Amino acid sequence: MPVAELLTRHADAWRRATAHPFLDAVRDGTLPAGAFDTWLVQDAHFVADLLRFQARLLARAPRSASAVLAGGCVALVEELAWFTEQAAARGLDLAAARLPATVAYAAVLERLDAADPATALTALWTIERTYLDAWSSARPGAPGYREFVEHWTVPAFAAYVADLEAVTGDADDAVFLEVVAAETAFWQMALDA
Repeated sequence: MPVAELLTRHADAWRRATAHPFLDAVRDGTLPAGAFDTWLVQDAHFVADLLRFQARLLARAPRSASAVLAGGCVALVEELAWFTEQAAARGLDLAAARLPATVAYAAVLERLDAADPATALTALWTIERTYLDAWSSARPGAPGYREFVEHWTVPAFAAYVADLEAVTGDADDAVFLEVVAAETAFWQMALDA
C-alpha cells in the first residue's frame, strides 16, 4: 500500500495531528505569543534531532533515496540557522530545557535509527507530510504568525515531501500512527506549557 493511503486509512489520527487547536489558534490569532515561543524553541530542538536522524538514514538508505535525503539534510541545516535568527529576533533561548513531548519525540527518532530503512523512510515522510499539511491548515495565519506559516508551506517544501513519498516504499501503519501521535503531542505541549 502506498504511504499516501495512510492518510485516509487513519483519518481520525491524521486529523488530530494536522488540524490541532494550536494550528487553529495560529490561523485565527488567538494563540498567546508565549505558547508559540515555547513551541518554536522546542521545534528547534526537534529539528536538530531530525537532522541527526536523517543524516544517519542517508548513510543506510537505498541509493534511490540518497539525493532526496541529502537535500533534506541541507534544508535542515538551513532551518537551524533560521531558528537561530528567529530566536534572536524574539529574545528566545534555544538552549532552554527540552519539554517531555520533545524528549519523547527524540526517543522515537532514536528507536527508528535501529529500524529498517523502509520503516525509517515511512517515518520521515510522515513527519514531513504532517508538518506540511498542519501548517497548510493554518493558512494564511494571523498577522503575527503569517511569516511562519508561509515559511513552512513554501512550494519547495511541498516538492520535497512529494519526493520523499516517491522514494518511500510500502506503508507501515504502526510507525505512521506512532509519528502522528508524537506530532499531536508536540502541538499540545505548547498549549499545556
